[in-house]
Amino acid sequence: MIGEHPAFSGPVRLLDIVFPGDANHHGTLFGGTGLAHMDKVAFIAASRHGHVDFVTASCERIDFSAPAKIGDIVELVGSVVRVGRKSLSVEVDMIAEGPLSGARHHCSRGIFNMVAIGAHLEAKGGVLPPLSNDRHTLAKAFLHPATVEIVFPEKTSHYGSLYGGNALAAMGKAAFIAASRHCRKTVVMAGSRRVDFFSHIQNGEVVITLPRVLHIGRTSIGIEVQLWAENLHADKRRLCGSGEFVMVAVDKENRPIAF
Repeated sequence: MIGEHPAFSGPVRLLDIVFPGDANHHGTLFGGTGLAHMDKVAFIAASRHGHVDFVTASCERIDFSAPAKIGDIVELVGSVVRVGRKSLSVEVDMIAEGPLSGARHHCSRGIFNMVAIGAHLEAKGGVLPPLSNDRHTLAKAFLHPATVEIVFPEKTSHYGSLYGGNALAAMGKAAFIAASRHCRKTVVMAGSRRVDFFSHIQNGEVVITLPRVLHIGRTSIGIEVQLWAENLHADKRRLCGSGEFVMVAVDKENRPIAF
């Protein structure tokens, strides 16, 4: 693979934040948005396994056991659990996490049945690869896992590649989650010291953000975020950008406070 990174192995993980626009009138994550996140994770997990095109055929046994509230971090984890000739099943879990307390609770679990289609499948003999005996199982949450997102047309510029503003938003979100998980305080972005883009990310590719703590000051924390692109058909990944973001811990009056 091009630019392979060990953090990209294992179950597919998607992290997001419940903003008001994602919530219902109860102040919790809208169920349809949660299902859309789960389906997206299932699609990526299926595509990473087969490296062909997939569509969702059905979903089953989806139960919502607890809500995710506005401001929560939501982590979705998907793993392939069954593989047939032209279809497979992905189990997806959704977990909510309080950014300040770190308390986590299980919100939902479901099975998504995905069917392979298109020329890429025929080129592989019309049969999906079998499920590995040593496949990764759902493991404990990592502090700063690599997270994924798909580039859909509404996120692209008129050139057909990921719009720079959306790339910066994804990197900023990753920096916020990493800083919140590190200090468990309210953090805001104070600035960005440098962001460089090396390669376009095309429509249909997967965007991967990989954050890590660079340095810690008295009231601030520096987070580096790498931006990778993944071609699901070719099983290739490339480094497309990197940036350093400065996050500051604040009190209820938005005044900087010490870690």
